[in-house]
Amino acid sequence: MGSLPQEEFARLVPYLEPIELKKGEIVYLTGDDIEYAYFPEDGLLSLVSTTETGSPMEVAMVGNEGGVGLPVILTDHMPYEVTVQVTTKALKIRAKELREEFDKGQALHEFMLRYLSVLIAQVSQGSICNRFHFREQALRRWLLTVQDRVNSNSLNLTQEIISNALGIPRTAVTKAAATMQRDGLIRYHRGKIIILDRARLEADSCECYRIIRDQLRHFLNK
Repeated sequence: MGSLPQEEFARLVPYLEPIELKKGEIVYLTGDDIEYAYFPEDGLLSLVSTTETGSPMEVAMVGNEGGVGLPVILTDHMPYEVTVQVTTKALKIRAKELREEFDKGQALHEFMLRYLSVLIAQVSQGSICNRFHFREQALRRWLLTVQDRVNSNSLNLTQEIISNALGIPRTAVTKAAATMQRDGLIRYHRGKIIILDRARLEADSCECYRIIRDQLRHFLNK
């Protein structure tokens, strides 16, 4: 929201409430009424879909480049679950006020439509990656995308988080992480991943990461 013109942002300020979302917190369940939108200033939020059998899988992640609850411009209900992967400071705004500002058709209107386009691209490319690429490639893509959002080489990520994000068994996470550790790309111990060689990790990743990265860069630089 920092890219909004000063006059437009000033209209929203009275409705913005700073909030801290704790790691592991569920912000929305699928089907919940959208009462608020959240614009992260740091941290990481995960958008999760769940099958009828209860198996979860992350479909996208959101950092300080965007927000959650933005489908309120199209529907009153959340189409996915939103959980907190990394403790997040955010600005919270009632859906009613956000929708009213969106309907004025100014800079916020353009920002939200462009960001939803980026989000859709992330969902579709991630689905392609999880379906057609090796698990090691999907893990590399996912770790790079997380690092882009949190801007740190040290990532507190348990096997459960990664397993749910990629929709693969924990044993597969262990095997893929062990291979990457043996190759000197990461160090993984007790729920903490340290990225040792970002350049090689990116070079060894599939094209999905670069497509998602380039979409985001275009959005941020426009």
